[in-house]
Amino acid sequence: MVSDIRLFAESTFVEKAQSYQTVLSSRGVSVNIEITEKLNARFLRLNPELALCVDSSGLSLSANGMKMQPDWKAEIPRLKRASIKSEMIARACNISEKPLLIDATAGLGHDTLLMAYLGADVSLIERHPILFTLLEDSKVQAENDPFLSKVVSRIQLIFADSSEYLNQAILEEKKVDVVYLDPMFPQRDQNQQAVKKQAQVKKQMQLLHMLLPEDGEMDLGDHLLVLAQQIAKRVVVKRPRLAVFLNDQQPDHQWQGDACRFDAYFSNKVIE
Repeated sequence: MVSDIRLFAESTFVEKAQSYQTVLSSRGVSVNIEITEKLNARFLRLNPELALCVDSSGLSLSANGMKMQPDWKAEIPRLKRASIKSEMIARACNISEKPLLIDATAGLGHDTLLMAYLGADVSLIERHPILFTLLEDSKVQAENDPFLSKVVSRIQLIFADSSEYLNQAILEEKKVDVVYLDPMFPQRDQNQQAVKKQAQVKKQMQLLHMLLPEDGEMDLGDHLLVLAQQIAKRVVVKRPRLAVFLNDQQPDHQWQGDACRFDAYFSNKVIE
């Protein structure tokens, strides 16, 4: 996990950069602020190493000439088109019942934002301090947006390891309606061939893959399914269409799309 990182900022945003530095330091990341005259595309190309940037749009991750952030405001057009009937994820997660839902694999938070918009109350779990800080920054900005403010009021960001969080929930005998899993690195399809996620293997996913480790149980998600089944009425797993089942466990029901599918596991084995 990244323990130190450079943060680029123009002189106008030094105070903002120092604020992010303080926050990240409290989460175990050493941040070295570097002031630049112009934080533009040319500068990013000349500084290809993984870094953070601060500008008028807030906090971003950069590398290899690219810059990205979990831009929740950019999701507004999708939200305006969405409905419970039109979104497969909504049917899989039974969003019509306005569930209490845990998203244990945060990513950029776009699925959480959609589910909150459609009526779910979501706890969004993320353990990586940099990704969590990026998500936190996006949520703060969304809270000041007239369209998104009500949506993000239904999202609780939790800085925690999902495995530890679910284990604690089991100990406390906590129950939720849905646990949603979208593992970052599904590795093989039904023919044991490597698969790539459809979800934006563009700059956002490229940079996330640089930031996050590709090994470890957290990212593969097998053990999260076992834990989630102990606290949820249903566990929903998003997979590339040809990927093997999480934990090699046959789901109780599936929703199939062209590029991905949703595997559902029910505590009572009844499809609601």
